[in-house]
Amino acid sequence: MSWQVVAITVLIIVILAFLLYKTVLWAKKMPKSAFFFMAFMPLIALFPIPPPQFKNLEKAKQTQRKKQKQDEK
Repeated sequence: MSWQVVAITVLIIVILAFLLYKTVLWAKKMPKSAFFFMAFMPLIALFPIPPPQFKNLEKAKQTQRKKQKQDEK
């Protein structure tokens, strides 16, 4: 690994740390609710939004159960 790669990597890390520090300072000036929202947004983004196919599948299962109950009566 050359010294140029190491220097660029260190420079990128320093710039990112500075930008994150400025973002935190900016966020702390905001109301508490906005600060907490910004803090939890990455965690919210981790959970995938289920596609609508699962909703359709759930509806199909419910209608199938209703039909089975009606047939049993």
